[in-house]
Amino acid sequence: MTNTKFQSILLLNKQAKLWLQTALVAVLVGLPTACFAQPNRARVVIQSQSVVNAQESNRTFADVQALVNLGPRVAGTPVMEKASAYLIEEYRKAGYVTEVQTFTYPKFQDLGSNLTVDGTTVEGKALNGTIPGKLNAPLVVVPNVGRKADFAAVNVKGAVAIVRRGEIRFSEKAKNASAAGAVGLVIVNNQVGDVYGTLGEEVKIPVLALSGKEGNPLIQRVQSVPLNVNLNVNAQRRVVTGRNIIAHLAGVTAPKIILGGHYDSVPGSPGANDNASGTAVVLAVARNLSSTPTARQAWFIAFDAEEDGLHGSRAFVNKAQSQFLSGLKAMINFDMVGVNDQLGIGGTSSLTKFARNLDPQVKIFGSFGGSDHAPFANKGVPVMFFYRGQEPNYHTPNDKNVDLKLLNETTQVAQNIVKQIVNAN
Repeated sequence: MTNTKFQSILLLNKQAKLWLQTALVAVLVGLPTACFAQPNRARVVIQSQSVVNAQESNRTFADVQALVNLGPRVAGTPVMEKASAYLIEEYRKAGYVTEVQTFTYPKFQDLGSNLTVDGTTVEGKALNGTIPGKLNAPLVVVPNVGRKADFAAVNVKGAVAIVRRGEIRFSEKAKNASAAGAVGLVIVNNQVGDVYGTLGEEVKIPVLALSGKEGNPLIQRVQSVPLNVNLNVNAQRRVVTGRNIIAHLAGVTAPKIILGGHYDSVPGSPGANDNASGTAVVLAVARNLSSTPTARQAWFIAFDAEEDGLHGSRAFVNKAQSQFLSGLKAMINFDMVGVNDQLGIGGTSSLTKFARNLDPQVKIFGSFGGSDHAPFANKGVPVMFFYRGQEPNYHTPNDKNVDLKLLNETTQVAQNIVKQIVNAN
């Protein structure tokens, strides 16, 4: 499979290019008609269309920047009200009616968690889904990344296990630690900075994440000197209100397809790629289709609280009537589509095969979990998941940039697939 290489696009360069392009067309159009032969008039029309396309592309990038400029979009905070207001206004401008679907859920909150070694306290992050706990126990290094076989190689019974991040989910590491008899788990980031993440499900032991800067020296130290540690995971849950933004053309009550992506981010991260990118692509597709018959078969949804455990998409499917869900040909989810050259598509096999036939260059993978398509799949709705994979800025304060060309590529591939799905028998 051939990878298409793209260079990163800087906003200032793009704006400058767009300004020059627009200015040139304005001059050409303003000249008297007699100054042009027929072929030149055709070139003006073609260039005018290219400017329109550039303007649409720039709007997609502007959507990402507008969301990023709000700061971290954490579910249940005032920032999300601003983010939802922005999306509502943009969908309204594109000709859609919107509704805000609210829902409540118990939200995880870290009140200050740490690890104390020989009187020195190291600040950490309680992973969403952990139980709280304070305990004193030996610290035991687990080799590799914490698979079952890795835990079988050491004795962690009654101990706090420490393991490196990578390759398998946090929740799998935690469940393996609990099954091996560990009373707590410390996960060390595979990057220098902090870990901002979620377990995705509740586990039976307290779980703390450490930065690579703090955690790696600790791993090296405990491999040569036995250590006892005080683990303090200070976490709680509080009830918050989430806000799903649903957009569709007036009168469309039984769509054949839903396009969605979450617009919240994790604490501390402005979430450009995760997931202002997916949110902006859904909005771009909605704009491009608004005057076509396809739009009368579609709903567009910005889901809230994905980062806290897919709460927005779960609330949507739980409130939906069974006949509404059974009438859907597909739910297409967009998550992290602004970084990494290779576009991947996962989901229901019939839909991924359909996508491969339309665009042989896309990478097909089989994942059903981890994002907002999963609750739909659990209800029997065919799903498709657009995703470009993890990258170094994932769930960090540095998630500030996306590549405009990748957003545009995702938008175009998605539009083609949506049209084909809606029109298929």
